[in-house]
Amino acid sequence: MMTHTPHNLSITALSKAYQAGELTPRQLVNELLAAQPEQDAAWITRLSADQLEPYLARLDDVAPESLPLYGIPFAIKDNIDLAGVTTTAGCPEFAYTPDDDAFVVKQLIAAGAIPMGKTNLDQFATGLVGERALPVYGTPANAFDPAYVPGGSSSGSAVVTAQGQVSFALGTDTAGSGRVPACFNNLMGVKPTLGLLSAGGVVPACATLDTISIFALGCDDAARVLSVTAQFDADNRWAREHDFAVHGQAYGLLPDLTDLRIGVPPRTQWHTDADYSGYMEAAMRQCKASGAELVELDCSSLLAAARLLYEGPWVAERYHAVRELIERNPEALHPVTREITLGGATPLAVDAFDARYQLAEYRRQADALLAQVDVMLAPTTPRLPTKAELAEAPIAVNSELGTWTNFMNLLDLSALAVPVGFNSQGLPGGVTLFAPAFEDLQLLSIARLLEKEFSLPLGASAVARPQARLADSDLPMAKNGRLEIAVCGAHLTDMPLNHQLTQRDARLVARTHSAPRYRLYQLDDATPAKPAMLRAPEGGTSIALEVWSLPIASVGSFLAGIPFPLGLGQIELEDGRWVSGFICSVSADSGVPMTDISEYGG
Repeated sequence: MMTHTPHNLSITALSKAYQAGELTPRQLVNELLAAQPEQDAAWITRLSADQLEPYLARLDDVAPESLPLYGIPFAIKDNIDLAGVTTTAGCPEFAYTPDDDAFVVKQLIAAGAIPMGKTNLDQFATGLVGERALPVYGTPANAFDPAYVPGGSSSGSAVVTAQGQVSFALGTDTAGSGRVPACFNNLMGVKPTLGLLSAGGVVPACATLDTISIFALGCDDAARVLSVTAQFDADNRWAREHDFAVHGQAYGLLPDLTDLRIGVPPRTQWHTDADYSGYMEAAMRQCKASGAELVELDCSSLLAAARLLYEGPWVAERYHAVRELIERNPEALHPVTREITLGGATPLAVDAFDARYQLAEYRRQADALLAQVDVMLAPTTPRLPTKAELAEAPIAVNSELGTWTNFMNLLDLSALAVPVGFNSQGLPGGVTLFAPAFEDLQLLSIARLLEKEFSLPLGASAVARPQARLADSDLPMAKNGRLEIAVCGAHLTDMPLNHQLTQRDARLVARTHSAPRYRLYQLDDATPAKPAMLRAPEGGTSIALEVWSLPIASVGSFLAGIPFPLGLGQIELEDGRWVSGFICSVSADSGVPMTDISEYGG
């Protein structure tokens, strides 16, 4: 194990120290280099002081506050390109030296981050254990106890982050390779929506299911790295464009989880040991204490989809990625990796179509399942195995660890591994939050609340997790990508036009009243009968309303269906809040036939 730098390496803490003039990037990097042990299997390539100097020199005349990741040290899994540094993917026979940075690495360096080197991995990113590396590289030790597996395939990235050698690290996550090692090393493990982070400059494992992942010490750090890296890459065939702000999504501190419905699998589907069952129970208690409604949902379709990843033809993608090498020199591959990958040489095209048809059915079932809740909570993995247990059954144990991770990318979900606590031996564990694609910021916002309550140390250090509060201007304007809309009349529950809300996945938030400053009119020519609210500062009354939460993406179509003279505007509620809601765009004496029905109060 390394000697920890005396500094808190969270991005929040380092940025504060830089801006206060208490530290410089060069001082920090020199301390990190001095603290590194001579031999460390977590790294494949560590950059020397001379190699790091150009990254430091470009920061010399830059104000710390001008770059979001100014002077922040990070690590790169060695299947992701860093210009001028060999990419091995854990295989010397495969190695090459790229001329350019991977797209995501380029964004990080432009934001001021400093790449400290390339980290070890399960060869060709095939595995969830962290033990499928060749002897020439060695295998990383779990940051808490070397008798236990570190988790893979992004083992090195997780270990160096937990040990305090870097502030964050890049991994990849096809089947859980970012979430499992995060769980085993007390880190936030962001598995972004597929395509949100460019795969440009990444050695593919399963190209259609790969994503770069992020290991971070806390939610604020993860959100900052995600904001820098989630840029659209028009040159990458798998990239998907998504603007969180346009969709009303933002990362922020939720006061609580009130109004959130969180789905959980029934205990019989957890497949967890006592420790990992305890982490689930702790997370569920905290979610409930924070105001969430827990909804038990049968997750058998998700677990069935997970089995498709290695039992189905997708393993052919792994074969495709290394076909030339494995046919020319099969001994270049780790024995277990070779055994798994060679299985991809046999599926027929018809097998691939059979599996795609089955997956389409699972996706339909998963969509219906997730539509019932805002987010799902599940185990990250069933347990933390020892290296000895893995040696006895290398494939079976690996498959077990993927129980709750393998289906995520097949079903196009966003996911986040969240630390929850430690067992009696001081070993960490956690849970996973997951949701449909592009709900990445919502997951981080929920996790930030759990992070605050569990208050765990950073990684494998004794450093307390910082709880920096966001400024009001940083808080989301629309809660979780949804807009609250006040309705009255025909859109109320059980009324003729309520279906216009429910068919757009709107959810009833509250039954309330407007402030006593409105008059209510019936539009005489409307069918079905519709009311119109007009603001009346004098002589107004309070009108019964319902507040519904509508997905931002559905607001446009909802607005398009509102007939003249109605529209959406701002309505004052009885508690003083202003929300969007139905208003009338003409006055009572405009000539539009309408009858005052304010006396009915709704």
